[in-house]
Parts: sequence; C-alpha cells; structure tokens
Amino acid sequence: MTTAFSKEEKAAMRAAAAEAKAAKLGADLQAACEAAIADMSGTDQELAQTLHDLVKEHTSLSAKTWYGMPAYANADGKVIVFFQSSAKFKVRYATIGFQPDASLDEGNLWPTSFAVTKLSKADQSHLVELLKKATN
Repeated sequence: MTTAFSKEEKAAMRAAAAEAKAAKLGADLQAACEAAIADMSGTDQELAQTLHDLVKEHTSLSAKTWYGMPAYANADGKVIVFFQSSAKFKVRYATIGFQPDASLDEGNLWPTSFAVTKLSKADQSHLVELLKKATN
C-alpha cells in the first residue's frame, strides 16, 4: 500500500532540509524563527509570539525553525519545544509540543503536546512551569 504525502507534509519536509542546510552555513536561526512567526496570521501568529516571548523570558533555549515552524533547542541543538500552526495542516487548533529531550516524564503517562486555541494568563503560567521543567 502506497501512501502519498500531502502538499503540506511535502512542504514541511522541504523546509526541514533547507533548515539543516542553513544551519550548516551559519544562518541566523533566531531570525528564521521570527520570520516564521511573522508569516503567520491571526490567532496562530498571536499564539506563536506568546510562546516565543515565554521561551525567551523563562529559558535559555535557542530559537530556530523546525519543519518550517518555530522551535526552541537546547545547547546540544536538540529541539525541546515547538509550535505548529493550525493553518499549516488545516486543522482547527495549533499545537505546542515537547520533544523527548524535554524532561517532562511523570509516572507512566504524561502529555507531550497540547492543542491550543487561546493562551489565558493561567495557561501561560502553566506553560512557563512546563518550560522550566522541560529545561531542567
């Protein structure tokens, strides 16, 4: 059985290849992240910018892009947290996700990504707690 990748998935794969090449050439990864956020619109842009600001204020993670979306990596270059816009894959909510190198393990079951349509002050506080835990 052959599965075809969607137009959006193919674009994400091309973005990942371009990011890897740009990183090897010493590109400004922070600027790429900020450009990815600027290219978004509406709620996606607002949510991505909020996450970006929280990461900058509360962690030492470095901004970059990952599959064309804003992401934040540790000193080893491993993505810890990322943002995926709802428009990217034409879904009803954006996603904030944490990769395995984020130290969020808690018992036998813990969330690694969150659907997000809005970030209240309480949500932002919870996100800051997760960011701090993920980077310890």
